[in-house]
Amino acid sequence: MSERRKLIVVSNRGPIAYGREGGERLVKRGAGGLVTALAPLVSHHDVTWIASAISDEDREVAAGGTLEETARDGSRYRLRLVAHPRAAYDLYYNVIANPALWFVQHGLWERKVDPERDLVPAWDEGYVEVNRDFADAVLEELEHEPEAAVFFHDYHLYVAPSFVHQRRPDTALAHFTHIPWVGPEGWSVLPERVVREIHEGLLACDVAGFHTQRWRRAFFDSCRALGLEPDERRVTAHPIAIDPQEFVNLAASEPVQARERELVAERPGQLILRVDRTDPSKNVPRGFEAFALLLERRPDLQGRVGMLALLDASRQEIPEYVEERRRIEAAAAAVEERFPGALTLRIADDFPASIAAYKQFDVLLVNAVMDGLNLVAKEAPIVNERAGAVALSVNAGAYEELGDWVVPLDPFDVSGTAAAIEQALELGEDERVEHQRAIRAHVRAHDLEEWIAAQLADLDRASSIRRR
Repeated sequence: MSERRKLIVVSNRGPIAYGREGGERLVKRGAGGLVTALAPLVSHHDVTWIASAISDEDREVAAGGTLEETARDGSRYRLRLVAHPRAAYDLYYNVIANPALWFVQHGLWERKVDPERDLVPAWDEGYVEVNRDFADAVLEELEHEPEAAVFFHDYHLYVAPSFVHQRRPDTALAHFTHIPWVGPEGWSVLPERVVREIHEGLLACDVAGFHTQRWRRAFFDSCRALGLEPDERRVTAHPIAIDPQEFVNLAASEPVQARERELVAERPGQLILRVDRTDPSKNVPRGFEAFALLLERRPDLQGRVGMLALLDASRQEIPEYVEERRRIEAAAAAVEERFPGALTLRIADDFPASIAAYKQFDVLLVNAVMDGLNLVAKEAPIVNERAGAVALSVNAGAYEELGDWVVPLDPFDVSGTAAAIEQALELGEDERVEHQRAIRAHVRAHDLEEWIAAQLADLDRASSIRRR
């Protein structure tokens, strides 16, 4: 880990969220992998974290200004919640960030309910205004800590860096995009002004970071199509990591072991597992169709091989996500009708159950249409006890790292996905053990601390380039 420094971390969701029960304020861990990934920053640096006030209780906290909070390891950090106007936040989150930007950047624009909608008003009155709120909060914090570096995160915050740079051009700014990046053709469905402001926002930073070289190259392509020429030294690729020991500890915990006992009591001879959100980018219905096709092709596997799908309901306030959940449930029902008992679908927020299933899978299926990275492909092999094989989409960012030790699949090819699952089921034990050992060694060697240190080293290097 690099030397201790002052950092302002900016993300839509914060490291904790507030609620109220029985008249008492409750504090719970913030949702999402981004929060988990950034947790070590609080332990090793002097962090002020700026995030949206999402719940009513969050807004009550925001009214009191910046406060001191304590991380799980006892580290202290400052938390500033920004209470955006509700109408602006709705446009920002439910019209632009999700689903417009998310769908564009995952190659799913044709799945939009209203692809012809004029997004410019929502962009100006929602996305830009909320980003301006974030920038104002950053600028106020910089008045107190002028030497702090600012670390923006993800597709919610593409234009905030521009506002900060305009007012404080000497401040070190970084942005990391946690989802895929697409080339000029992908961006062409959005108004050109919107696309230009997104790219200029990232280029206002000293460092624009991505998970993979593939997304980095796509960023260069989309910039050049706009007539922008980024300095390649200031655009980086570092795949995000996990904390392996955290998952080892979780796997040994009583809640996980209780779920594991339940799973083992009813598991088939061979278990195919998927752990996802009910998000269109995760491609769950095609995965179910591929499993049914495999059972049709291989009647000898019926009754011997089962699939367990543990899904977390995602963004159910957005019509496209409601429709995706309906499609998932319909696809599961179709498999059950043809092959009773072969597929178990559970839609619930049950993290211990997911870790328990990680320990027990024989094949892990990740057939995402597109994924910035996909942490499941890294998490599950760390704790798996059956030398389970991984069938991984070539469009998941993790494939760039793990491709030598997985069974690749084309997420759009149902027949090919069925063949990939079959291949994974039939890998010899020596090969499965070798692949799992290699994945584990890679994940342990490239952990969260290394990822964070790389971001900060890139920022120092790029800042020195700017100052020359």
